Amino acid sequence: MTFTMPEALTRWHFMALAHDTSLRTGFVEAHAVTAKDLMIQPNPPRFLREDDTIEFPVKVSNQSDSRQTGTVRLTFNYAAGDKSADADLGNSATEQSFDIPARESRAFSWQIHVPDGCGFLAYKAVGATDKLSDGEEGAIPVLSRRVLVTESLPLWITGPATNHFRFDKLLNSGASPTLQNESLTLQIVSNPAWYAIMALPYLMEFPHECSEQTFDRFYANALARHIAGSDPKIRRIFDLWGNTPALDSPLEKNQDLKSVMIEETPWLRDAQNESQARRNIAILFDGNRLDYESASVLQKLADIRLADGRWPWFPGGPGDDFITLYILTGFGRLRHLGVDVALPDLSRSIFRMDQWAFENCERIQKTPHHDDYVPTPLDAMYLYCRAFFLKDLPIAASRRNEIDFLLRQSRKFWLKTGCLQSQTQIALALQRWGGAENRSAADAIMKSLKERSSSSDEMGMYWAEAEPSWWWYRAPIETQTLMIEAFDEIMNDRASVDACQSWLVKQKQTQNWKTTKATSDAVYALLLRGSNLLSSDGLAQTSLGGVDITPAAAEAGTGFYEHRFAASEIKPALGGVTVTKTNAGVAWGGLHWQYLEDIAKITPAEDAPLKLKKTLWVKLNTARGQVLKPVNGPLRVGDELVVRLELRADRDMEYVHLKDQRASGAEPVNVLSQYKYQDGLGYYESTRDTASHFFIDCLPKGTYVFEYSVRLQLRGKYQSGPAEIQCMYAPEFNSHSESFPLIVE
Repeated sequence: MTFTMPEALTRWHFMALAHDTSLRTGFVEAHAVTAKDLMIQPNPPRFLREDDTIEFPVKVSNQSDSRQTGTVRLTFNYAAGDKSADADLGNSATEQSFDIPARESRAFSWQIHVPDGCGFLAYKAVGATDKLSDGEEGAIPVLSRRVLVTESLPLWITGPATNHFRFDKLLNSGASPTLQNESLTLQIVSNPAWYAIMALPYLMEFPHECSEQTFDRFYANALARHIAGSDPKIRRIFDLWGNTPALDSPLEKNQDLKSVMIEETPWLRDAQNESQARRNIAILFDGNRLDYESASVLQKLADIRLADGRWPWFPGGPGDDFITLYILTGFGRLRHLGVDVALPDLSRSIFRMDQWAFENCERIQKTPHHDDYVPTPLDAMYLYCRAFFLKDLPIAASRRNEIDFLLRQSRKFWLKTGCLQSQTQIALALQRWGGAENRSAADAIMKSLKERSSSSDEMGMYWAEAEPSWWWYRAPIETQTLMIEAFDEIMNDRASVDACQSWLVKQKQTQNWKTTKATSDAVYALLLRGSNLLSSDGLAQTSLGGVDITPAAAEAGTGFYEHRFAASEIKPALGGVTVTKTNAGVAWGGLHWQYLEDIAKITPAEDAPLKLKKTLWVKLNTARGQVLKPVNGPLRVGDELVVRLELRADRDMEYVHLKDQRASGAEPVNVLSQYKYQDGLGYYESTRDTASHFFIDCLPKGTYVFEYSVRLQLRGKYQSGPAEIQCMYAPEFNSHSESFPLIVE
């Protein structure tokens, strides 16, 4: 039995099983080593960069039983044209002699310096004696030391106002003689509230058949009819969106401004799904479909509802008080918006939740310390939900004692609930249930909420404590929705309503609303009151360097427009930006500057919503164990280098891509791509030839540290490469670090 073995110096484990027609079997096991008497084994880097100085090692192995003497030669050619590159690389002494005892190996090295414009290299290592010879050849890509850098300046404005921005790096770009402009792109979204309307098809098409999402489909259909019928101009905008990039997912837009193609990320399916959902806008607003879908979903809700009036989470399950209150609240909100829909008979469900509240209050009032009872989030939700139906189905006089107890405890202990959403629901409920005491308490709650809020010109008004949680009553989007409703209804505070809506719309800039509940609540809040965000058709006016570049027309609805400058048109003065919005509402955008710069001259991005800091540490073995020491001098071959990336985000983001370039003389310790979870953050780490990539689905605001190790394998002087990060959903949010020189002896 003969066969050809792969070209590898290794030990093989050979196993064979044989049988004949009588099912007699035999088994043989053996080991074999593949080797040549003289073997040449170069150890090339995965890649090189221009201006790198490295020592290229070649190992010569004498596997024979006698001493071998001869020469080993290393030469380089340009892969394109097959022309010798030795002179350009400084490889003048291409040959070295060797004298190697039997069964031993020796290492030889050649120092080369990679010039600019080198391109793809081919190497050939050949060794020979009088009787033996061996050789190996391969190719090495050479990366340019001039890397493409994307600097972005996020632009924002809450109108009517005029904001001035300084793009300092662009304004000071004339100081670098090696900087080469590539492109300058301005993008402005004049009315981003329309992005919330684009989310309605997501409600319609959500695949699960639970009661909550069945109702949300009805909710989306009802809102679609209401929106399309409220203004003929709105219906025309939907028609204009057909077959245009307006309905593409933000993940698929602006590929030229992103550090990685969407096809190279784990989010391709998400991008395609969101784009398809947006393109279903036309289907969503089809009148015949609306009638059919609404009737069908209402019938399904009626079929799912249990005999006691409650809805289960999924058909066939037990009645769920929260789901029942959620659906009743949704119907109440549709009426509150003035949506013309044929509501089903809700009295059975409302009376069932009344009975739940009465029994709960009776039980509590029988306890010794009932005066200290603090309403639960479900109590607050019941009072808020029930207030939508007080005129149609008032509370019976015989049951006012229980409800008065719940209202009294809410007035006394609203602050002890410790939950913004519950406090806001209590304020709205007290206002609607009426009475001097209730309305006075509602005013006090709203004043307290406003005192605890945070505000900024960019983000509007928000509550820092409203962080994502496992609990439904702490969801930030739903909480902000209630704030908008409360400031409008209780305080009649138009400025606060607009500021809260600004924060809500800004959340859509850097992330996708992931749940049907958050999406439906956000659309409700944007349509509720305050400024009529959808009727505005004014464009945010923009000037760069004092030159107005506002177009005469822009994308329908959103008012999106883009202006690109060719490389020859880019001047430092364009870094002075003025944005003017003459009408109310939020507008945002970004100025994206791309340029080529020497990797050693890249400076870290400062004052960005995303801040990225890269540091290098060497791992040392001491008597106390392994310790990390900052890199501040020459290193040695074999050292383990720990790369630490410190990331700070000032807002929640989704679909974030972090890329850290690697030094040409270093090899990653961990070569397996895998999903990781640390410090409350989940991400996918992918190791590639030239960089390590981190794909972060959801990045809550905060500070995070990423670490990974590389092993230094080549002597020389080369750059570590910069790290860069970008929100794929909103590419104007990006940052990068500097690159560090490495000296390896």
